[in-house]
Amino acid sequence: MCGIIGIVGQHDVAAQLYDGLMVLQHRGQDAAGIATAHGHRLLVHKGNGLVSDVFDAAAMRKLVGHIGVGHCRYPTAGSEGHEEAQPFYVNSPYGIALAHNGNLVNTEALRAEVFAQDRRNVNTESDSEVLLNVFAHELDKQRELSPEAALRALENVYRRCTGGFAAVTMVLGLGLVAFRDRNGIRPLVLGRRSGPAGDEWAVASESVAFDLIGFERVRDVAPGEGIVITADGRLHSRMCTEPGEHTPCIFEYVYLARPDSMIDEVSVHKARMRMGQKLGEKILRLRPGHDIDTVIPIPDSSRDAALEVANVLGVKYREGFVKNRYVGRTFIMPGQEQRTKSVRRKLNPIPLEFRNRVVLLVDDSIVRGTTSRQIVQMVRDVGARKVYLASAAPPVRYPNIYGIDMPAAEEFIAHGRSEREIEALLGVDWLVYQDLADLEDSVASPKGGPTRFDCSCFNGEYVTGPGEDYFERIRQLRSDAAKTTRRQPL
Repeated sequence: MCGIIGIVGQHDVAAQLYDGLMVLQHRGQDAAGIATAHGHRLLVHKGNGLVSDVFDAAAMRKLVGHIGVGHCRYPTAGSEGHEEAQPFYVNSPYGIALAHNGNLVNTEALRAEVFAQDRRNVNTESDSEVLLNVFAHELDKQRELSPEAALRALENVYRRCTGGFAAVTMVLGLGLVAFRDRNGIRPLVLGRRSGPAGDEWAVASESVAFDLIGFERVRDVAPGEGIVITADGRLHSRMCTEPGEHTPCIFEYVYLARPDSMIDEVSVHKARMRMGQKLGEKILRLRPGHDIDTVIPIPDSSRDAALEVANVLGVKYREGFVKNRYVGRTFIMPGQEQRTKSVRRKLNPIPLEFRNRVVLLVDDSIVRGTTSRQIVQMVRDVGARKVYLASAAPPVRYPNIYGIDMPAAEEFIAHGRSEREIEALLGVDWLVYQDLADLEDSVASPKGGPTRFDCSCFNGEYVTGPGEDYFERIRQLRSDAAKTTRRQPL
């Protein structure tokens, strides 16, 4: 669920890339990087940490050029070391830098192909570096550098690569090349800014990145579409593969994206409001004579849903937690130990809103359950009479394989358990989940957007059909237990 951005401008773009990454910081807090093109030189600065930590004035001064790409990293495939900060780059052909969001599901086969067939070396465990080398090899085969050659190269990239991915590459001597997987699982949006010297273009993971830097959202990049923006600001695009069924990741709307973003013609804010309406209606069906005094969101991404739940139930909506803005998003912390420690650093309850009350806590989703359990106990400690918990999403029971760090089903509190068993483990007096059909209805767009979604973490249905051995491999590589073992000193 990384954040990516690319710009072709009239002047140096590093500052705009930095601002765009700051707005996309919620998509990844592990590492950040920017690459720009200056003549025949590819300039790169990247490192571990938040965007504001990685870049200082000296680093920004070195990133000259009116074309560039940026990335903020959330680790899924690969390790968490600084060597896997993006953008990745290769010197041949021409010089290419790539920023990638998502996961390939045929990485191991591709890695072997890249070495044996393409005669290229991959230095890291990252599937992003594999994707870069596949594109570089296919572009090299074209024997020319042109927009049409880049689009032909993408045809072969789509032929070889399977999974959920969105990528933007910078090719020296050409410009930007952006593309999105054939099912549109991971988001990618196109923006434009018109000026006296001509059009400037940008692509990014979310439209909210354009608001700060003055670009206007034009449209979403279509599933299977390739886009080339040349250095002089000309845009070329066409479908580079037969698109599959358009099934964007529904978890983007539940949690990942900012509410002020538009993804595939759907307002994230409005989708979350509709989730709350559906959830409130379900609560009324199940407990028409409920005793709820107050609805309180677990900040931040559940606020829209919680407010609508309160409206439907006809009870008070209150803010019951003070959030420490200097602690990152707990879900995307790279290990269970860090996630656990961060909860109490991140949230502090306001006792007045809980004491002697029956409170309904609303969260966007419940994945591992550790965070929810701690929050419930905090609420009890400050005097709540009863604690109910509602999730705006269904139970998470299956791994996510398309770019979200949910690789091992046994880590999920809902895996193999009934709702009543989960209720007991969380320590709540009542637990209610959103129904999957209601979640899909909440996100489906009446204005020509998608009507079906990748809901694989809820229903176990994977649009790319990976083999069973794939799930075992990612569990061994990316589970919290595997990460803990890798951190142990030798």
